[in-house]
Amino acid sequence: MQVKELTKKLELTLVTPGLKAEELTAEVAGGYVSDLLSNVMGQARPGQVWVTMQGHQNVAAVAALIGLAAVIVAGGAKPAPDTLERAAANDVAVFTTPLSAFAAAGKLYALGLRD
Repeated sequence: MQVKELTKKLELTLVTPGLKAEELTAEVAGGYVSDLLSNVMGQARPGQVWVTMQGHQNVAAVAALIGLAAVIVAGGAKPAPDTLERAAANDVAVFTTPLSAFAAAGKLYALGLRD
């Protein structure tokens, strides 16, 4: 499944400036949920979608470092402006959702995405 398909199925809001959801063709290889950056750095794999409640700029840095397909900031949290600037500079697709991290992860799992 491509990121653009995931966007529609979960009704995500793309918040990275300069990116268009319909152009996000990266293949999603699975999902990972954590709010601990060091945990994500050690456990998440390239191509996964990361679900978190964190919105600070290190989220974009970690996502770019690992090569994640996208980041979903859950629970209605809003990423900081500097996070979105860093995401745009590194072509990291950051989305928001009012869903809890648990609900977002459940929907990813129901779509067939695994770790």
